[in-house]
Amino acid sequence: MSGHDHHHHHDHDHEHSELSETELRVRALESILTEKGYVDPAALDELIQTYETKVGPRNGAQVIARAWSDPAYRARLLADATPAILELGYAGRQGEHIVAVENTPDLHNMVVCTLCSCYPWPVLGLPPVWYKAAPYRSRAVKDPRGVLKDFDVTLPEATKIKVWDSTAEIRYLVVPLRPAGSEGMSEEQLAELVTRDSMIGTGLARPPAGVA
Repeated sequence: MSGHDHHHHHDHDHEHSELSETELRVRALESILTEKGYVDPAALDELIQTYETKVGPRNGAQVIARAWSDPAYRARLLADATPAILELGYAGRQGEHIVAVENTPDLHNMVVCTLCSCYPWPVLGLPPVWYKAAPYRSRAVKDPRGVLKDFDVTLPEATKIKVWDSTAEIRYLVVPLRPAGSEGMSEEQLAELVTRDSMIGTGLARPPAGVA
């Protein structure tokens, strides 16, 4: 039977006001530097985009690849993600308490922060613009299957969708399904199959080359 659960245990605290203030200061500084000719906005946007999509998520991809290839590590990750992630050297602000949730053929997890943009920076880098946008934050809860279709992800009707609402205290990391045909691949090769969106739950892991 299809359906979805919404796990809502928000406790947004002062961190968000600090984050908002920081973002305002960064934007003000960016404006000043741009006006003085010290910063090229296009180059800055490219740098941010690189960190959002490549540099930051590579940490998470290493975590997922280890979980796929090492059952003992996977068990530690699902039992208590923060110390398991620290085993690979990833820790820091916005990553003090991360919970890993695992996709299965019968269950698909998706992460949202309905009130702002809580996000596990140490493993995913900077949150993408759409993650912070009101349409995603509201629709992910009300119509997760429709949101997934917007991301070109169509799941079987029998697959249950569970939506996890990040908070200032708890952030979530989705462990995507390991793609078919990846048996025998090294951790480095497996990490190349893990996408940022698959660790948020708005995407799936890439199939290996040559696998439909």
